[in-house]
Amino acid sequence: MAAAAAETRVFLEVRRRLQSALLILGEPKEGGVPLDVSVTPSSLQVKTPTGCTELRLPAEVRLAPSSCHGLRYVAGDGLHLRLQTQADFSPKLVSMFNQSSQAQECCTFYCQSCGEVIIRDRKLLRVLPLPSENWGALVGEWCCHPDPFANKPLHPQENDCFIGDTFVLVNLRSDLWQPRPELVPLETHCLSSENRFQLKPKANTKVICKRCKVMLGETMSSETTKFYMTEIIIQPSERNFPIIPRSRFVQSVIAQCLVELSSARSTFRFTVQGQDGKAYILLWLLNSDSLVIESLGSSKSIKKFPLLEDILEADSGSAWNAVKVLYQPCIKSRNQSLARLWDSDISVHSLTLPSATCLELLLILSRNNASLPPSLRCMNSFQNPGLL
Repeated sequence: MAAAAAETRVFLEVRRRLQSALLILGEPKEGGVPLDVSVTPSSLQVKTPTGCTELRLPAEVRLAPSSCHGLRYVAGDGLHLRLQTQADFSPKLVSMFNQSSQAQECCTFYCQSCGEVIIRDRKLLRVLPLPSENWGALVGEWCCHPDPFANKPLHPQENDCFIGDTFVLVNLRSDLWQPRPELVPLETHCLSSENRFQLKPKANTKVICKRCKVMLGETMSSETTKFYMTEIIIQPSERNFPIIPRSRFVQSVIAQCLVELSSARSTFRFTVQGQDGKAYILLWLLNSDSLVIESLGSSKSIKKFPLLEDILEADSGSAWNAVKVLYQPCIKSRNQSLARLWDSDISVHSLTLPSATCLELLLILSRNNASLPPSLRCMNSFQNPGLL
């Protein structure tokens, strides 16, 4: 690719389910420069008098050049056109835990940020999903006799691992516990007949990584600890710790969570809140079948954040599977009325993460939004569409 190719931006979003694609050809810095666009099944080529930009597609994606239609010019963006595609590219998300393959194995729990061993060689005999957070409210509809689950909290045994939406519950043995958090007496609250008895940890029961001081989870009782999926990696003990860039790991875990919840519960709106219950982000899932391919000629104009440098490495030409969401930040008292409206809506699902991770996710969404063509950065009342 010629050096001048950086002057022309090529952005392609492929929708696998729709078998269609949106192609955006950015404007060269010198206005009025003629463009010669060549589309083949496996590549895109944009020629200007000063250079050439070529974008090669993954082997699993094929374009239909004769299907080009809907050509239009969008000020500040460039040329837009649509094509038909053949795309078999399936997403491969970073899986924090594989229930079927890792049950019965000895596993080691690592801090994702620094690789510190949290629990070593734990044999998991049962890896079970937890019911939804509102399961207690439905018991009355299932049973014609008194609630058999009343006052029976779901706590894992020594070789159990219970999986929630954004966390796992494990039973700790003191001889394997590395960070050794300071335990304090827990308060038992009887909130309602729906929620049963809950153990609510005080603020100083946070589980902190001994090495990097990142919050990993919370102690729920003297034996049960909650670890957040965005903070740990669980691997079979015979494998080494996988080095995954922090921002990519967070994106993949959250994207996987959104996809699974939307599929299992037909839930598409989410409130991302900190462990203290404070709302940070409102998310609205649009689709999970996008493949984004682009050659960024304007990456130097995008402000770089140290947290996201691993994303920026591929700016010159990259392809990745994306979950498209609309989002609104709720920090600094923004969108409080909308947050209260969503909080009272039973179709909105809450995702709880450490407060620091909520801010990381907001930064990731903001950076991803800034990298989109201007015409794709807003939709209706939601000012900030983003990609994960």
